[in-house]
Amino acid sequence: MPTSDAATPVVSAFYDRFPYPGDPLQDGPPPGYNWRWCIDSASAFVVGSLVPRLEAKPRPWRILDAGCGTGVSTDYLAHLNPGAEILAVDISAGALDLARERCRRSEASAQVSELRIEQRSLLDLEGEGPFDYINSVGVLHHLREPAAGLRALAALLKPGGLLHLFLYADGGRWEIHRSQRVLTELGVGSGAEGLRLGRELFSSLPPSNRLRRHHEQRWAIDTAADANFADMYLHPQETSYNLQRLMAFVASADLQFAGFSNPEVWNPARLLSGELLERAQALPLERQWALIEDLDPDISHFEFFLSKGPLGCTSWQSDADLLAAAGERNRCLWGWPGVALLDADMAPLDLGADGLALMKGLEAAPAGTALGALDLGWSAGHQAAVARRLVEQRVLLPVLPAAA
Repeated sequence: MPTSDAATPVVSAFYDRFPYPGDPLQDGPPPGYNWRWCIDSASAFVVGSLVPRLEAKPRPWRILDAGCGTGVSTDYLAHLNPGAEILAVDISAGALDLARERCRRSEASAQVSELRIEQRSLLDLEGEGPFDYINSVGVLHHLREPAAGLRALAALLKPGGLLHLFLYADGGRWEIHRSQRVLTELGVGSGAEGLRLGRELFSSLPPSNRLRRHHEQRWAIDTAADANFADMYLHPQETSYNLQRLMAFVASADLQFAGFSNPEVWNPARLLSGELLERAQALPLERQWALIEDLDPDISHFEFFLSKGPLGCTSWQSDADLLAAAGERNRCLWGWPGVALLDADMAPLDLGADGLALMKGLEAAPAGTALGALDLGWSAGHQAAVARRLVEQRVLLPVLPAAA
């Protein structure tokens, strides 16, 4: 396997010792869903609409899982995107053994047109693109040169395609960084001894110590698995960002920031109210984000979408445009069919009787039927209002009318 990043050998050896993520293997499909790995849901979230399907078949997405680890993301990508072509790569042979076994037990290959799981660096994939969607969660910040990794992924991305990234944030890793530096200074290493002494550090510190309290209150459950503890505190290569450096990082690869994939975190209403909220909401969007970064020091990561070139987004403010569109149900819902659901983020959602009626009417109609053509006995204005609310709830994914 070619080595293109200076950190590759040591990082590969680390993940051979501690395959990550440490989610257990199980038979059958992965539990629940993650809408960020359902390309229809992610695309509709970013641009507000989907392109029509050909002959009512699944959209033939080409997907790259760049740094798939033990295959958790690969498994979801296969089950949430039937008919797709998927290439999953990682530098750790040990992690890939688990990825292959995970996907074998879930029958992931049967869901897609092609699934390849290969030991390769994301920096050495020339000739494999272009991809409609690239998933690279928790990977680039473990390269010695993250910018080179981002440029490599940008070169593989189809114009108009989406790249989903997860990178560490400075603010919420204040205590983690100090713990990492202490363990490095003490020379505990990144193997079994480091794991033992790392855990001993938190049990040895006084109960009132900020590092111990932060670990016990915030991360103890997440790091119960040895692989997760090692990934957080013993990793030999890590970079983190603040918002300003993050945006410069994105611009360095000539990519467009297309939105956070956890938008609720970046909503000022989560933290402010009254006149302070009004003042915050009057700021430009990037200054609102900077405000939230300062207000919430617990933000430990950035998760977001990037695109190659600007995306044509649809707001569906026009009743006529919305009623002329077709639609599909978001597959990332729990409890369908029913009024009471869990939404794409697993939060309770009440469709209401009219919302349920519209969605049932849509599913009973031939594929491609315009929303305004559904025979629900409603006025056009009411039909548009119900449809718009469903779009806002991310239950209904609008589909652009087919080109004449």
